[in-house]
Amino acid sequence: MQASGCAPIVRAFEEQREESSFWPDSETLAFGINVPKALGDFLVLRAIYETDGCAVAVDDEEILLEQELVGRLEGTYVCPEGAATLAAARQFRTQGWIGAEETVVAIDTGSGVKYLEAVRKESKAVLAVDGDLPSA
Repeated sequence: MQASGCAPIVRAFEEQREESSFWPDSETLAFGINVPKALGDFLVLRAIYETDGCAVAVDDEEILLEQELVGRLEGTYVCPEGAATLAAARQFRTQGWIGAEETVVAIDTGSGVKYLEAVRKESKAVLAVDGDLPSA
């Protein structure tokens, strides 16, 4: 899984190449997955091919939606990279890579608090310093 604004491995997978090409002008709010050319890209691609896996890119908008959804449903503020794994899992489920009976573990490696600049102003998850808690 990569962000659509920086998806060299996904592109290489789609083109069935053994290594990726540098992704110029990479951009995503998920800083931790903004990697225009991974050192071990050939190893990642080999693992995908050998396990009959796949690669998918998620948009920043999908990442923001997952962050908001997890916040509302679970009461936690996941980092953009963690939200990206959830967006990817949602795509994999829609595409049939993940079955309805299967269990998936998505790992969140950080907190969304480190990315406050990425929060949408209109989000219901944002509470003003002197604001009241929203009702359910």
